[in-house]
Amino acid sequence: MPTHLITGAGAGIGAAVAGRLHARGDDLILLARDAARARQLVERYPGARTLVGDLADPDRLSWAFDKQAMPERLDSLLHIAGIVDLGPVGELRPKTWHQQLNVNLIAPAEVTRLLLPTLRASKATVVFVNSGAGLNAHADWSAYAASKHGLKALADALRAEERANGVRVTSVYPGRTATAMQAKVHSQEGKEYDPSAWIDPESVATTILMALDLPRDAEVNDLTVRPGR
Repeated sequence: MPTHLITGAGAGIGAAVAGRLHARGDDLILLARDAARARQLVERYPGARTLVGDLADPDRLSWAFDKQAMPERLDSLLHIAGIVDLGPVGELRPKTWHQQLNVNLIAPAEVTRLLLPTLRASKATVVFVNSGAGLNAHADWSAYAASKHGLKALADALRAEERANGVRVTSVYPGRTATAMQAKVHSQEGKEYDPSAWIDPESVATTILMALDLPRDAEVNDLTVRPGR
């Protein structure tokens, strides 16, 4: 069965994707920030394997991976983890910028770098779950949008570099999705949160699985998903 390495499998879109792949019997390797989180993920997805590494500290990912058994085969690498913290440019401190750039951009780049030989050998598909903010930036979204604009650039460059090696690269740009992250965004915006007004994570998962399951004679480069209500 196909083997997938997933970041962000504990909640939201990542949990929806992991649940769907687990239900159909695919092999899962789930990235966890620490050993306690890894145990929780294995309890949730019996039979899954875990890889421990903190995306908030990308400088130490290589050190962490060197101490663990790395996958010998990967059919996909799914970058779904992300964080958001809103605020106007005039009030954002470097710490807030670093946190979002580390998790949303630098860590995906580093995880990809460390796994690239395996991805090439398997002719894998790499999926970056981006955001509508990766295409347009609005007031108070500067740090998050910058990280997601950078993620688009990372995906575009990786696609151009690795096409000859058979690695497919897809960026998915969901609109507002009914997750805990969206609840936080509404709180920071001072708005009432109604999850029924936004995309169900399962709907985004459907688009991701479509990109994964596409026959090898085609690839989805960019996929934009917007609320249909």
